[in-house]
Amino acid sequence: MLAILGRFAYRNRWLVVAGWLGVLILGVLFGSGVFSRLEGGQGTRDDVESAEVQRQLAEFGGVDADVLILLDGTAVSDPQLRDSVTALAGDLRAMPEVRAVTGPGNAGTGVPPAAGPGPEPGPIKDSETGMIAKDGRALLLAVALRPGLEPPDTKRVVDQITAQVQAVDVPRALVGGPAPLEVEFQTTAQQQFAHGELIALPFVVILLLLAFRGVLPALLPLLIAAVSVVGTLLILLGVSYATTLAFFAVNVITMVGMGLAIDYALLLVSRFREERAAGHGIEDAVTRMAATAGRTVVFSAATVTVALAGLLVFAEPLLRSIAWGAIGVVTMTAAAVLTLVPAFLRLCGRRIKPERGASASSGDHGVFARLARWTQRFAVVLTPLLVAGLVLLAAPLGHAEWGQPGPESLPRSSPTRQLAQVVQERFPGGAGTPITVVANLVPSSPTTTNLITWIKGRPGVAAVRVRPRAPAGTTVLDVLPSGPDQNVNAKRIVRDIHGLDLARQVRVQAGGPAASLVDFQDSVGRRLPWAIAVVCLATLVLLLFMTGSVVVPVKAIVMNVLSLGATFGTLVWIFQDGHLSGLLGFDPVGSIDSAVPIFIFAFAFGLSMDYEVFLLSRIKEHYDRTGDNDRAVAIGLQRSGRIVTMAAALMIAVFLGFTAGGLLTVKENGLGMALAILIDATIVRTLLVPAIMKLMGHWNWWAPGRPRAVARPMGHVGAAETAPVPEKYDTDTDTDTDTRSMVGGGPVG
Repeated sequence: MLAILGRFAYRNRWLVVAGWLGVLILGVLFGSGVFSRLEGGQGTRDDVESAEVQRQLAEFGGVDADVLILLDGTAVSDPQLRDSVTALAGDLRAMPEVRAVTGPGNAGTGVPPAAGPGPEPGPIKDSETGMIAKDGRALLLAVALRPGLEPPDTKRVVDQITAQVQAVDVPRALVGGPAPLEVEFQTTAQQQFAHGELIALPFVVILLLLAFRGVLPALLPLLIAAVSVVGTLLILLGVSYATTLAFFAVNVITMVGMGLAIDYALLLVSRFREERAAGHGIEDAVTRMAATAGRTVVFSAATVTVALAGLLVFAEPLLRSIAWGAIGVVTMTAAAVLTLVPAFLRLCGRRIKPERGASASSGDHGVFARLARWTQRFAVVLTPLLVAGLVLLAAPLGHAEWGQPGPESLPRSSPTRQLAQVVQERFPGGAGTPITVVANLVPSSPTTTNLITWIKGRPGVAAVRVRPRAPAGTTVLDVLPSGPDQNVNAKRIVRDIHGLDLARQVRVQAGGPAASLVDFQDSVGRRLPWAIAVVCLATLVLLLFMTGSVVVPVKAIVMNVLSLGATFGTLVWIFQDGHLSGLLGFDPVGSIDSAVPIFIFAFAFGLSMDYEVFLLSRIKEHYDRTGDNDRAVAIGLQRSGRIVTMAAALMIAVFLGFTAGGLLTVKENGLGMALAILIDATIVRTLLVPAIMKLMGHWNWWAPGRPRAVARPMGHVGAAETAPVPEKYDTDTDTDTDTRSMVGGGPVG
C-alpha cells in the first residue's frame, strides 16, 4: 500500500503539491483565527471545588480582583492623591467591562453590574484591608472585571486601564493582578518563542545543510513542517470551540511538527540515497523508500500518537485540547511526508547524490558501528554504570515541588512582577493572591470564630480577613499565606482546609489560584496511572506488531522511563533548586510549573519512541537477514545513528533557543525538551540500548507463540525491508523502471 502511495505521489507530483498548497492557504486564512481564542491558566475542570467557589463569588458580586493598581511614592493622606484616586475609580467604574472597584476607603463595596456604577469611594484611611502600604506611601485599588470576557477583550480592557493609571500624577504607577498576568504571559511567551526561533535559525540552517547535504533537500523538512503546522491550526480552531486552548498550545504544536518533519524527512531521504547507491533508478528508489522507510514512519507516527493520546485520559480541558492538537500535527506530518517527499524527489531527485558506502557489506563499518561494538565489548560494566547514572540524575525528583506560573515567573522588567514584589515587601500580609474560603456559616457564630482561629493557627498563614459583603448565612474569608515560599505554603493551607472535619451540616470550600492548582494536581494525579497504562500498553502492542518480540518493547519503555526520570530530576535540580540560575538568567521560585512534566512526558516520550522505532527497524531488518544479534545491532546503529544524531541536534538547537527569554515556564519547557532529547539520543540510544541488547542476545526477539502469530501477518518492518535487491538499474535514468517486486506478490508487497 505504501509503495503504491509513493509511486502515485511520484507520478502525480503537481496534484500532490496543489493539494498541500490548498491546505496551507486554508490554514493561513482560517486557521490563524485560533490565536484570538487562546487562553491562559491551568485549564482546571469546571466541576472542581475551586471553580465552584469562583461561581459562588460571582453570584453575589464578590469576585476576586482581576486587576490590581499600585499608586506609589505619595503619602496616602495627600488630598491631591485622594482626588486623583476618586477620579480614577469613577472612570474605571464607567467602563462597561468593569464590575467593581474597591480601595482602602471602601473595601468590600463591590457593586454588581445591575446596580449601576456604584458609590464613590470614601476618604482614604488606614484600615485592615491590607490595601495601604505599611509605610503609608502606597495604596492599592482592586478592579473586578465582568465574567466571561474573551482573551482579546481582556487584553483591550487591561490596556485601557493601564493607560488611565499612567495618567495619574504619582511617582510610580503599576498595573498587575490575574488579568494582566495572563495577558503578559501570552504576549511574553509569543515574543520569547519568536525570539528563540530567530536565535536557533542560523544553527538550524547549518545543521540542515549538514544533515541533508544540499540546499534543496534541506528545504524539505521546513516545507513539511510549514504545511503540517499551518494545517493543524484548522484542527486547533475547531477544538477551541469545544474546550480550552492554552496560550502556548500552538507553540508546543510547532515544536512537535518541526521535530517530526525533520525526523521523517531525514529518514526518507537517507533511505532514498541508500536505494540509489544500490543501483536503483529514481522512481524505483522512491517506491522502495516508501515501502520501507515509509512503513517506519507509519509505525513511528502511530507510536507517537499513542503517547500523545495518553493526555486524553485526563479530564482537564487544557490537556485534552493540546492532545487533540498534537495528534493532529502528527497525523498531518506523516501524511505530508508520505506524499510530499515522493513528489519532491520526482522534481529534484536527480540532484540528490546517492549514499556513499551504503551497501549491505559496508553497513557494519563506521563510527556508530564501532561505537556499538565497543559498547558490546564492555556491556557488563557499562549497563549498570549507565543505569546508575540515570537514576542519580532522577534523584532530585524526591523533593520536587510542582507549582503554577505566577508573577515571579515573568521577566524582572514586567510591571506585573514589580507590583507583586512591592505588595509582598511593603503591604500587610503581602496582600497578594489570597486563598478564598467560603463556609455556610453566619459570620457572628462561634463556629465561624473557631474556624478563623483554626486557620490562623495553620503553618504559613499570615492573616485571615472576613469579607464584609456576603450572602445571608455565608462567611467568606481571605487567607493570606506568608513567607518567601508562599506558593508552597498556600498549597499546604489548601490541603489542610480540604481535610478539615467540621460538623456535617457545615460546608467549607477553598478557592483562588492555590486551590485551583491543588484541584488540578489532584485531578491529574488520580488519572495519571491510567494515562501511563494506556501509553505503555498501546506502545507495547505497536512495537510487538513491528518487531514480533515482547522483550524489545518492554525494554524500550523501561529505557524511556529512565530517560524521562533523568530529565525531570535535572529540571528540579536546575529550576527548583536554583543551580545554573545565573547562567540561564532566571530567579528560582522554589517549584516547577506543574504543566511542564506533563508536556515533556507526552512529547519527549513520543520523540524518543520515534528514535526507538528508527533504530529497531534497522536492527530487525538485519537480524531477520543474518540471525546475528550483535552484528544486527551494530549495523542498525550505523544505519540509524546519523539520522538520530542529526535530528536530535536540530531539535536541541531549536529548544535551547527558547531558553533565551525571560519567561520561566518557556525556559523550563525548552530546556526540558532539549535535555530529554540529549539524554535519549546519547546515553540511551547509542550506549545503553546496544549494551542491553548485547547482554540479552537472542532473547531480545523472544515472544510467545500467540503474539508472534499475531505479529507475523501484520508484517513488521523488518520483513518489509528484507526484500531481495533486484538487478541494478541505470542511476541516471528517470523512467518507469520495473517495480513488480514492490507492488505485486513479492516480499514487500
